[in-house]
Amino acid sequence: MFLRAHKRTKNGKEHRYFTVVESERLAGGRSRQRQVLYLGELNDAQHAGWVRAIEAFESGGRGRQVARQMALFPDDREAPPGLKCDAVSIQISGIRLRRPRQWGACFLALWLWDYLDLDQFWGSRLEPSRKGTRWLNVLKMLAVYRLIDPGSEFRLHREWFDRSAIGDLLGEDPSLAGKNTLYRCLDRLLPHKEELFAFLRSRWEDLFGARFDVLLYDLTSTYFEASPQDHRGETKKAYGYSRDHRPDCTQVVIAVIATPEGFPLAYEVYPGNTADSSTLRDFLKKIESRYGRINRTWLMDRGIPTEETLGEMRREGIGYLVGTPKGKLSKLEAGLAGKPWGQARENVRVKLLEEESELYVYVESADRIGKERAMRQRRLRKLWARLKELQDMKLSHDSLLMKLGEAKHEAGRAWSLVNIRTYRHPAQKGKKRRLAGFLFALDREKLRAARRREGRYLLRSNLSGERPELLWEKYLLLTQIEQAFKELKGDLSIRPVYHQTDPRIEAHIFVCFLAYCLQATLKNISRAHAGGLTPRAIIEKLSRMQMIDVHLPTTDGRTVLLSRYTDPDTDTALLLQKLQIPLPEQPPPRILPDQSAITL
Repeated sequence: MFLRAHKRTKNGKEHRYFTVVESERLAGGRSRQRQVLYLGELNDAQHAGWVRAIEAFESGGRGRQVARQMALFPDDREAPPGLKCDAVSIQISGIRLRRPRQWGACFLALWLWDYLDLDQFWGSRLEPSRKGTRWLNVLKMLAVYRLIDPGSEFRLHREWFDRSAIGDLLGEDPSLAGKNTLYRCLDRLLPHKEELFAFLRSRWEDLFGARFDVLLYDLTSTYFEASPQDHRGETKKAYGYSRDHRPDCTQVVIAVIATPEGFPLAYEVYPGNTADSSTLRDFLKKIESRYGRINRTWLMDRGIPTEETLGEMRREGIGYLVGTPKGKLSKLEAGLAGKPWGQARENVRVKLLEEESELYVYVESADRIGKERAMRQRRLRKLWARLKELQDMKLSHDSLLMKLGEAKHEAGRAWSLVNIRTYRHPAQKGKKRRLAGFLFALDREKLRAARRREGRYLLRSNLSGERPELLWEKYLLLTQIEQAFKELKGDLSIRPVYHQTDPRIEAHIFVCFLAYCLQATLKNISRAHAGGLTPRAIIEKLSRMQMIDVHLPTTDGRTVLLSRYTDPDTDTALLLQKLQIPLPEQPPPRILPDQSAITL
């Protein structure tokens, strides 16, 4: 057995990586070699611990042990002068591999944390407790967990910490993931929310040249599945319009401001019954006062700004570009009819109509026409089949109305294209229950009107002098914030929320946004260096890298412990190179007493 050195040159510097290799003599004078253990790059301190020879004891039959002495390091690498250490005798047959755990994704998340210099921000705000709890490391763990494998704090405490290498990377033991420790950390976060986003804004500006002259504003909600009586006395959990199609559950509303690159600039949590239009005014004032009134454009979906709010924005010189309900089209059709079409893209045409101090952009998308038509036809066919089923049923008037209401809910907008007239059957002798029926027919005039508006929508803006093609391109940026909501609800699992009190709920959402800030940073790094890969795909690739404990029992009852992360595969190594993320040195070996080795 011997150590084989592999030389690699990185950034003009030569590095040596070592592998323990076993050589076996076969019949006929042939020999076979196999890799026993990868040690990685060893520094001088590690070299000092391994430089002496080791004795490998192998079974010699009849209970005897045969000792074979092997040089641990190649001949061209000499021991440092003045070294004083004993030889270590290893029992090869007793080598064990234990505690495989996820390393690569945890390392990536902490690298992103350092990339944003978040220790600089949190260091003075989350100082260790008098009992020695390092709150900064607790927060790091919460953010990493939320980014790579989100779940409840209880799951982190019971399972995830042991299945990950976060303790190795942070230099912490399992007490860091104590349930009460996690909850107490959440209670320390909210006072620093606004300062954190101001700090991140500056970092994104320095790292990516991020600009904040175009801001996207939108709302989402997250619901709670606990029973309503559990929420008495709460101020923000309430019933309201559910974007998750769960009107049976209480919820909170989350308003988010983000840049076109996906960087969240601010967010607020509102009661679940808050109307969309009531959130904008206060948020506008907060952002304008915090970051100044520059030449900024706000992009919003229809239904968020009221006429009053838009009027205030025009008077104060705040630019906006918003969607407009299709009902507005009927009022503007006459004015739009004589306007020429402009080509925005191959399958997209636009018209521009100026009215007083506003511009209206009329958009027609051929791709959208096909999608909307197919969706309408599918819903109409489903509705038609359901109505025919109901016609064949013998139902009372109340039951019929209830089932028609269910059909209306499932049909959505397709319901308005069908005329329905209910009636009651004449009473029959001996029959106590009076049955009801209905007639239905397609409203062809409404269908023709709907088809005229397929793939067409209206935008509204006070940005005078802008070309309609450019306004339409700018409006498409709203899809970025929709993607942010998708990632918050999907990748980062902002829902379900397991907390009951408002402060804990808001702290949970805060950690989700902190994790999303790491993900948005990774997305922009990837966009520059590894285009085509999503943050989730990168995290999954790095997740292949595991850490494992190699236990090398010695003949004197001790154990040499090597904690080693696995080499990245070819694709992952290339990805790390493209992202310019260097891997750290392997952890140094430790010598444990026999009792400690048993417990590991």
